[in-house]
Amino acid sequence: MDRPRPDSPPPSRRRRWLRGGWLGLLGFLLSPLSWWNDLIVNIPLALGFAWLVALVWPAAFTAAFVAGYWLTNVLGLVLLTRAARELLADRPAPYTRRELLKDALVALAYTALILGLVRLKVLQPLQDYGR
Repeated sequence: MDRPRPDSPPPSRRRRWLRGGWLGLLGFLLSPLSWWNDLIVNIPLALGFAWLVALVWPAAFTAAFVAGYWLTNVLGLVLLTRAARELLADRPAPYTRRELLKDALVALAYTALILGLVRLKVLQPLQDYGR
């Protein structure tokens, strides 16, 4: 993507809103903030990623599935951050490695929370809730 020159005029308000809106929608659909999206968005994308990896390395299917799922969530957070910048700033700043690291840490914390809820049996198979 081309970076605007410092002396170039800022993009039009309408263009920023359209671009920011699309980035926000895609980010929300991929992010962990929309709990319902896993079945129809993140899991199929992660499964496709795992299938592609398994063509080359079949033993890595499970790890690739988890990594693909996690990456869809990180991408969602990245897109949400970009959308907010696009919508709120006259001249959006570039996305830095520090911000990418922060988004990755948030996704990692979310993953740790889910794993913790599974280990504490807050989240478990439906048939195990009555036991």
